[in-house]
Amino acid sequence: MKASDNDTQGMAYLASLPRRVVTLYIPLLIFVFVLLFPFYWMAVTSFKPDNELLSRSGNPFWVIAPTLAHFKKLLFNTSYPEWMWNTVFVSVVATFVSLLASVLAAYAIERLRFRGSRQVGLSIFLAYLVPPSILFIPLASIVFQLGLFDTKWALILTYPTFLIPFSTWLLMGYFRSIPFELEECALIDGASRLQILWKIVLPLSVPGLISAGIFAFTLSWNEFIYALTFVSSSEVKTVPVGVVTELVEGDVYHWGALMAGALLGSLPVAVIYSFFVEYYVSGLTGAVKE
Repeated sequence: MKASDNDTQGMAYLASLPRRVVTLYIPLLIFVFVLLFPFYWMAVTSFKPDNELLSRSGNPFWVIAPTLAHFKKLLFNTSYPEWMWNTVFVSVVATFVSLLASVLAAYAIERLRFRGSRQVGLSIFLAYLVPPSILFIPLASIVFQLGLFDTKWALILTYPTFLIPFSTWLLMGYFRSIPFELEECALIDGASRLQILWKIVLPLSVPGLISAGIFAFTLSWNEFIYALTFVSSSEVKTVPVGVVTELVEGDVYHWGALMAGALLGSLPVAVIYSFFVEYYVSGLTGAVKE
């Protein structure tokens, strides 16, 4: 029996409407609800006036009198624009630095075929499993000794410690899918390894590069422990740390401004995923299937 016949028989199971409802539509609706409800809650809370937020008789899932006061407070009465710029700058630079190192490491491990390359690749991936709560202690000592404490460069130089290992592992899987014959032909024609990497391997690895870049950018954007440890000045903080430390005063939580900051902070990552989702999925599948 052919594979197409098996697929046809499998899809025939969903021919009836009740089966589609139970096995497809209901699980899909539950998944979409769980995925989107936090964003809905952030949006509702950020547009609610304080009297609705503190009222016990109002509807917690809807806004009666929407207001932009929380966004005004966030953008004009706090350093949120500076936090956003710091987050963008740190995330972009750390992502590019990590991708550069990951490309060179993944190519050397996967394509140069030196003795012990597999063990090196495995050790790099295992390094990713080391939790940041352990690494930040020795990293803090290094940051202090280099005089980088309370600067954006402290974050730019420490974020690659957890970005490079996984990005390298991801690109190793994608580089493995590129035929070796292409490199052998280029070597016969007199191309150097750097020329092969730049003109052959990287153009064929665009989906993998995009998926690794999105992964690195997302981790940098959401990172909290290093940003909390290595930065103390308000004008140098990133969005995750600034929102939590500056909008919570003792036991007073400014929920409207907090949710507005969280909502605005989540939009750039959501936009990036929406534009590159096809490359991201193909890059992940290309790395995993190998």
